[in-house]
Amino acid sequence: MQTITVIIPAYNERDYIQDCLQSVSFANQIILIDSFSTDNTVEIAEKFNCEILQRKFDNFSNQKNEAIKHATSNWILFVDADERVTQKLKFEILETINNPKHDAYKIKFPHFYMNRFLYHTENKVVRLVMNTDIHFEGLVHEKLIHPGTVGLLKNFMIHYTYKGLFHYIKKKDSYAWFQAKMAKDKNKSANYFHLVFKPIYRFFHTYIIRRGFMDGVPGLAVASIDAYGVFSRYVKMILIDKGLK
Repeated sequence: MQTITVIIPAYNERDYIQDCLQSVSFANQIILIDSFSTDNTVEIAEKFNCEILQRKFDNFSNQKNEAIKHATSNWILFVDADERVTQKLKFEILETINNPKHDAYKIKFPHFYMNRFLYHTENKVVRLVMNTDIHFEGLVHEKLIHPGTVGLLKNFMIHYTYKGLFHYIKKKDSYAWFQAKMAKDKNKSANYFHLVFKPIYRFFHTYIIRRGFMDGVPGLAVASIDAYGVFSRYVKMILIDKGLK
């Protein structure tokens, strides 16, 4: 029988952490890697059978890499505090790890925005992986580095992506600074061409190519704010280049 560890990064997630922990209660080990929350996230988590690690946040990869060191199971499932493992996904995960055809698996994440799931703007991300020689790289939108092949699970993860319009925009701005720094570290630069055409392409890709228009007004909102996020990233790259940040 294979075992599974769930790793959950968290910071001030009191409104979400309880439901998240309940949804992964099937795991053999649950690790909460907390960035010294100032609300009662930790107090809520202490009521569950989970291990709580606290580490000052520097970037997303380092938080998860620290938690990986403490994982004792054959498999690891990475779940954010605003995500939920459905019953169907739970059973699929358990069946998969006991009869694996791959070393890692992507899970589908349809965005949840304006009280509906946006199935035409879903992401597919590697979240289930064998606990063998793995680590994350990147400051934000971190990439899981692992050996072996990758499969795709059929059932999706519930993801309460956006806690409101202003939270969504603030999140995009926060990520943009990490992305700008990563680009700078790779000696990439930005110009006014990027400021104009990159956001336009992102909107076109999200709204047209990925058929976000089929999700109605929420799909339009997501495509628009995605485009804003790209614009914000290149603005911040220019600010860094000019020594203004």
